[in-house]
Amino acid sequence: MRRVATVERPDWRDKAAACGFGFHTIDDAPYWDESAYYAFGLRAIEDDLEAPTEELHAMALDMVDRIVASERHMQQLAIPDPYRDWIAQSWRERQPHLYGRMDLAYDGSGPAKLYELNYDTPTSLFEAAFFQWQWLEDQLARGRLPSGSDQFNSIYETLVEAFGTIARRIARPFHFAAVRDSAEDQGTVDYLRDCALQAGIECGALAIEDIGVSGDGRFTDLDDNVIGCLFKLYPLEDMFRESFGPYLPRSGLQLIEPPWKALLSNKGILPLLWDAHRGHPNLLPAVFDDGGALPRGWVRKPLHSREGANIAMHLDDGSELRSEGPYLHGASIRQACHPLPRFEGHYPLIGSWVVGDRACGIGIREDSSLITQDTARFVPHVIVEEARGVLMA
Repeated sequence: MRRVATVERPDWRDKAAACGFGFHTIDDAPYWDESAYYAFGLRAIEDDLEAPTEELHAMALDMVDRIVASERHMQQLAIPDPYRDWIAQSWRERQPHLYGRMDLAYDGSGPAKLYELNYDTPTSLFEAAFFQWQWLEDQLARGRLPSGSDQFNSIYETLVEAFGTIARRIARPFHFAAVRDSAEDQGTVDYLRDCALQAGIECGALAIEDIGVSGDGRFTDLDDNVIGCLFKLYPLEDMFRESFGPYLPRSGLQLIEPPWKALLSNKGILPLLWDAHRGHPNLLPAVFDDGGALPRGWVRKPLHSREGANIAMHLDDGSELRSEGPYLHGASIRQACHPLPRFEGHYPLIGSWVVGDRACGIGIREDSSLITQDTARFVPHVIVEEARGVLMA
């Protein structure tokens, strides 16, 4: 694994505009960054990222079975009591799911380490599935990459296939929804909706804010039609706190991602996985936090924090790092500190995508800090030939 400086495409902003990539720059700061790329050998991709991703995914699904059968685990994950049976039933019915992203620390040698699972509302999808693939094709055509360079990226094809697989289990009408004013979230659901359409599924789009509740407790669209299935890019734990939350268990609304996926996006899954698979090479030691002082060599994470918010790190050398955010209350976990690798002052975090239970691609976000936050930049990657153990790029 290497970080390689390269020349940007002179027309990439025009191409971003043409395909609807309107969030390539956020708050006047670059989000998409093609001034460099990360190069991997094929064995690193297949052995160190793809295979462990599928193994960790299978372990996580097995853990859902244990959680829904345990009141203690539900309490540890701070699942509100009114929603526990609803979540458990969604798993017992194996309600269909679509995709997820696990975040991994990896430096090109040694096993990748799982930081967390983003299985309820994963983003950075469009840029991973589409825009970095377009970058690869353009740079190959310009001679900016070694001949034969490839990318671990079958995300689009796998999404279309996954939608086709679950099409008959999706209630109608089917809508995609996200927060109206979030350009990134809207871009993500637009892309997913296009994948569903490519799979032959009729579906609509609306803002989360435009969803209503009928007199008998059913969720409705702007035309007062009862929604059959909703793809909602909105955290389920936030929905619980909304005024419409109590209607969810009895509304008959089908959700994608289904309620049981919230158990996996909850960081409480990490100590449960560690307890069940202690010493696994891709897991980090993790425990439920007792609220005391954070020891050296550990990281504190709220159960529901997102975008690297409210993370506290106490490094082995005694230094401490903290990130701000809104997740000031509620339970947390501790995870053994395994710092991200440093490449020329940049810290890359690998997002490994799982679609339809298959590992199918990666996206890399890098930050100037060990804590990957919403200011991180997306950097493309390539698979290059290996010769005599040396990456050629």
